[in-house]
Amino acid sequence: MIASRPMQMTWFSVMTMLLVFSGSRGGAQTSEKETLPGAQNYTRVDRNVACGGAIAFDALPELKRRGFKAVINLRLPTEPNANVEAEGEAVRTAGLKYINLPFNVAAPNARAIVDEFMKAVVDPANQPVYIHSNAAHRVGGMWLIKRVRLDGWSVERALAEAENIGLSDSSRQFALDYVKIYSK
Repeated sequence: MIASRPMQMTWFSVMTMLLVFSGSRGGAQTSEKETLPGAQNYTRVDRNVACGGAIAFDALPELKRRGFKAVINLRLPTEPNANVEAEGEAVRTAGLKYINLPFNVAAPNARAIVDEFMKAVVDPANQPVYIHSNAAHRVGGMWLIKRVRLDGWSVERALAEAENIGLSDSSRQFALDYVKIYSK
């Protein structure tokens, strides 16, 4: 029995350290990469949102099975292989709501699309929601804006999560400029 006591202390010490280290992350990144067959760069950011890149139509029933209620597609209908209309039909056939918000950081309506996105992503009728673009670059930018503007996150914290999602340079600059102009 005496030999097992140090083992118990070691186990206790390890568990304590794990709890301390897991709590010390400071929430800098809450998102976790997961696998959803047919979805590129799938990241679950919280219980109400997952983000990613292009999604195969045959993956949509799995989204429904996982409890999702809506899909927000940020792709433009002019993008190669976007199939925005066909995706809308496939999403609705799977029993999900479809929201297409064609987003281009250089478009004159970019800020209006951000406003529409903010309304759609927080609407409880759309949650949980899967948000996607081609490779999650634009999703990262939109999510950064949402975290800062609606969730009150610091830019640094939101940027770390957005980079994990798939933020690109052009989306990064747009998002940072947007939050600078429209925050406080």
